[in-house]
Amino acid sequence: MPPVARLLLRFPNPVDEVNARLVAGGVVVLAVATLLTRQPWLLVVLATGFVLRVLAGPRWSPLALVATRVVRPRLRVAPRWVAGPPKRFAQGIGATLTVIASVAALGFGVTGPAWVLTAMLLAAASLEAFVGFCLGCTLFGLAVRLGLVPQEVCEACSNLDLRHQAA
Repeated sequence: MPPVARLLLRFPNPVDEVNARLVAGGVVVLAVATLLTRQPWLLVVLATGFVLRVLAGPRWSPLALVATRVVRPRLRVAPRWVAGPPKRFAQGIGATLTVIASVAALGFGVTGPAWVLTAMLLAAASLEAFVGFCLGCTLFGLAVRLGLVPQEVCEACSNLDLRHQAA
């Protein structure tokens, strides 16, 4: 990958858990709005945000920029640093669900499955935002322990001692 692309398409590591939870809160708001209004175009807004966050972290996502540059500075909470690769994986799951939902609803006019996928996304984002439990991160850690993801990708993910030291 060319150096410019590598610079533009990088995901932060480590990630401030507080920022991640704020972004998840924004996803909750958008997902609730999508389900209440049944407006399929809002799925595209969700999908675009997830894809942008997978590609470059909070750098290009309007939702992440508001969370990290507007809301976060007003909070008097110390950063809580966590590994970046699991958060990127979680964003990838969100991107997958919302892109499939968008294509189903807008491309094929099949809204039922789109709303189910959005509800699943809402559940996962709510866990992250309100409880601090990242379902995608847990799945990523499991994939590392099962050998599906090389341990070098995220040493802290497979080594519980490193996780506790970071916390």
